[in-house]
Amino acid sequence: MHKFEKLQRQFSEGRLSRRKFIKKATAMGLVAAIPAGVLAAEAKANAPQKGGKLRQALRGGNTADTLFGVLGGGDTHQVNTQWQILSNLTEYNADGDVVGELAESWEVNDGATEWVFNLRKGVEFHNGKTLEAQDVIDSINVHRGEDSKSIGKGLIAAIEDIKADGKNRVIFTLSSGNADFPVVMASSNFSIAPAGSTEADWEKGIGTGPFILTEWEPGVRSATKRNPNYFKEGLPYFDEVETLHVADVSARAAALQTGQVDVMDDPEISTLDRFMQASGVTVHEIGGNSHYTFPMLIDTPPYDNYDVRMALKYAIDREAMLQTLLRGHGYLGNDHPIAKTQRYFAADLPQREYDPDKAKFHLKQAGLDNLDITIWAGDIYDGGVDSAVLYKEQAAKAGINMTVEQVPTDGYWSEVWNVKPFCVSFWYGRPTEDLMLTTAFSRESAWNETHWDNDRFEELLVAARAEIDEAKRRDMYGEMQSLIRDEGGFICPVFRNWLAGTSSNIGVPEKIAGDAPVDGNRNTQRWWFKS
Repeated sequence: MHKFEKLQRQFSEGRLSRRKFIKKATAMGLVAAIPAGVLAAEAKANAPQKGGKLRQALRGGNTADTLFGVLGGGDTHQVNTQWQILSNLTEYNADGDVVGELAESWEVNDGATEWVFNLRKGVEFHNGKTLEAQDVIDSINVHRGEDSKSIGKGLIAAIEDIKADGKNRVIFTLSSGNADFPVVMASSNFSIAPAGSTEADWEKGIGTGPFILTEWEPGVRSATKRNPNYFKEGLPYFDEVETLHVADVSARAAALQTGQVDVMDDPEISTLDRFMQASGVTVHEIGGNSHYTFPMLIDTPPYDNYDVRMALKYAIDREAMLQTLLRGHGYLGNDHPIAKTQRYFAADLPQREYDPDKAKFHLKQAGLDNLDITIWAGDIYDGGVDSAVLYKEQAAKAGINMTVEQVPTDGYWSEVWNVKPFCVSFWYGRPTEDLMLTTAFSRESAWNETHWDNDRFEELLVAARAEIDEAKRRDMYGEMQSLIRDEGGFICPVFRNWLAGTSSNIGVPEKIAGDAPVDGNRNTQRWWFKS
């Protein structure tokens, strides 16, 4: 007990904070020796408190961002702002389950082709209008039709009809069954605005969310204030939120360490150990579905050649990527987008390994002795350009000569991604296999980053949505992962954990969501200032 007595003396003399005293005593296995009053005081200090202005520095902003049905890029800065002010029919909780948001419940028929959502009563938009079925109908219809430019269009292509059943029930009729349809409605694409809203109206941010928009400068900053009529009792905790777009990771970290902001996303992994030791800083880490990719447009030469694609897949050292880029804060990818934590992850697929000799073999099969290509790269994530440089060095051993074309992050998602034939990319991931595969690989999706168009894949994608038999569904998703891995233009070297830094006076729930950055981009309504 000698060490504990020393610990007690340091605490009583004010040389050790209450929090550090408890942490060190717990590490010694002496929780029972901590005075009850100290534990009670700490519990009170950590309990959710109302008030204060949250300031956050987030990456991923773009001057092309829009609040109009999320028809823009939809990266962290924009989505986080969106969910401060807008709501969906459903949402993900911290366990990754889909629960009701504007919908309090839903019903489905046996074939999963008709879904009825029962809306919460008494929910108000920021302009005082009461939420009704027509608001949902108009907001979802923004994404439908041949002329729609929505990036979410492919996710709801199966909707044949939406109609109201009274003021508080909405009926969706699908052309084919979708057992995961409530998951689709939780996507950031499908927030709800008042009926009849024009594009200009959407930009005003009139929603039912926890905060009311006061300022919105796309790609720069947003400001919001508490919604006094928010339908979730007791939320939010903050009075105001200011969200700054800060692309540079060092600038975000400096802003947190100097007290200019309270929250930052995506701290630099290469300096994470030192950052975690900084005074007044807490780092939060959680596993998720996020993954780095190098997409090839398979309808564009030379990537329309199967053997060229295979050569590039064997020419990347995934283990080196994991250790160099992520310092082990993640795990290996296998050239498909399904995370190992998901229900239908194809664990039986052999892990593809770095093999320059096999890469050379496939180049010869393509009639080539070597390959000269360009890869476009921007720091759209911490180390985005570095990943391309590292890949270039690895591929050189296979006779593949890459030129890394570095480009700015602003405009990357509109001018480079899905435009240039080979580039750096990443995904947040999606909570279900269907949502991920539909978003990234359906021929109907605007986010099909490899221009994948495979009849067998499309057949399986539709069939798996409505399949009730678990074994059959697992086989279908396994085959889809195999098709992408072996035939597609999708190179996925690593999955990464989510990281966020906060000031030590920020309180967070016991469990943080892992479906997107900073608590699923819902941190502004789930976090608080400690007393």
